[in-house]
Amino acid sequence: MTTYTILIILSGLVIFSYLFDLVASKTKVPSVLLLLLLGIGLRFLVDYLKIQTFNFLSILPTLGTVGLILIVFEGSLELKYDQHKNKIIRSAFLSALTILLGTISVITTIIYQISHHDLYTCIANAIPFSVISSAIAIPSAAALNDKDKEFVIYESSFSDILGIIIFNFAITNHTINASAFIGLGLSTFLILLLSAIACVVLLYVMGRLVHHIKFFLIIAILILVYAIGQSYHLSSLVLILSTGLFLNNADTIQHAWFRSIFIYKNLTADLSQLYQLSAESAFILRTFFFVIFGFTMNIGELNNKIVLANGFFILISIYIIRILFLKIFKKDNLSPILYIAPRGLISILLYFNLPASLKIAEVGTPFLFLVVLGSSIVMTLGITLSKRQGLAG
Repeated sequence: MTTYTILIILSGLVIFSYLFDLVASKTKVPSVLLLLLLGIGLRFLVDYLKIQTFNFLSILPTLGTVGLILIVFEGSLELKYDQHKNKIIRSAFLSALTILLGTISVITTIIYQISHHDLYTCIANAIPFSVISSAIAIPSAAALNDKDKEFVIYESSFSDILGIIIFNFAITNHTINASAFIGLGLSTFLILLLSAIACVVLLYVMGRLVHHIKFFLIIAILILVYAIGQSYHLSSLVLILSTGLFLNNADTIQHAWFRSIFIYKNLTADLSQLYQLSAESAFILRTFFFVIFGFTMNIGELNNKIVLANGFFILISIYIIRILFLKIFKKDNLSPILYIAPRGLISILLYFNLPASLKIAEVGTPFLFLVVLGSSIVMTLGITLSKRQGLAG
């Protein structure tokens, strides 16, 4: 393909993604679902025209990781903290933790019945299917009321963070003993300390930068620190979430010394621009990630009735566990939050980061694609149904 053909394709994908976002705002069909279908359609077209392409799977993890960072950062920059929100934060955290552990347990059992591999391998493979994707959940919550929207942002972000912590713990510790938990405690302390330092340093840097290009620098520093932390198996998504929360709430800190050093005149305007840049960058990366993931899928592999049946069982288990624990931690109306449990970007990233020795042939990418697609469809139908019931009421 020529340079101009590539530019036409890339520009067309961005335009289609923008139109999909408009469609999503009107119909509640997640734009991610439409992007996946677009990728599948492009694959059929390329195969029909016999166009030569390269291995897009090689760039998928990188696109997904940067997209995840920006989506969580964008979501956290929207959150304003006050003491009255302690309850919603606590309930979102406990909901994310218990639902994650419960789902891992059930899906581990299903994978064991499918493959008859050892329990450790089954647990490692179950984790990617158990984590809520903030990359899909946060944009899909945009039309909800403020309380439900905040719950979704916190719950899906906590699910991502806890999922990464458990995943890193699982693949680095083949045996569970006291030293494994000591290592987990130490790594958690280190990432919390690193997060606190990064928050203060980034706010200080933002106030001192005079160059007209500074927000991409802030994002580049965040990605750098995230990558360094992840390379040492630290759950660096904690840093991304805490940095966004801190920056958006720094002006509420009334300590005179803090305000004299860190709070500056244009902070509010800078945060607005940083949020806009993060949102638009996340939009671009999400577009390419899900189109490429759809493009790399071999739909013919979904003709396997066993894969379809097992994927169906996993989807049912996800929502059974979810409704049981949400009734405990969210006392008011569960709809539409009950349905907002999509699998997506984080599930794909964790799956691709599984060591080759732990991958199970029966639980391959078609299986993953089925769960991602199915959970997005359930979310679409659930939000639409909840909206109609609300209008009827």
